[in-house]
Amino acid sequence: MEKWISRGVATLVALGGLGLFWTFGVFIAVPWRENRLLALSSTETQVVAVSLIAGLAVIWGAQHLLAIADAKDHPRLFQGLRIALLLACLLAVFKGSAWTMAKLG
Repeated sequence: MEKWISRGVATLVALGGLGLFWTFGVFIAVPWRENRLLALSSTETQVVAVSLIAGLAVIWGAQHLLAIADAKDHPRLFQGLRIALLLACLLAVFKGSAWTMAKLG
């Protein structure tokens, strides 16, 4: 029972992290489109950095919650979930960028 609770909480935390990565994709799309990633204003830098750093911290926490449930007993499941989480984060950034580009036209 305890493992399911850990997995459930890790899932909720991971979903929050994916939302932050989606937000990062939304905020990075316009500067990427305009080829000015290295020339962001201080406000843009702050918004992008907060969503990225918070997303990394939340996903890191989700992985540690998954480790509580599966690292010792099911190492292959744990590795698979970590890889799936990494791919989901990359997909969330891509989808956030694609959503912004679709809205801009």
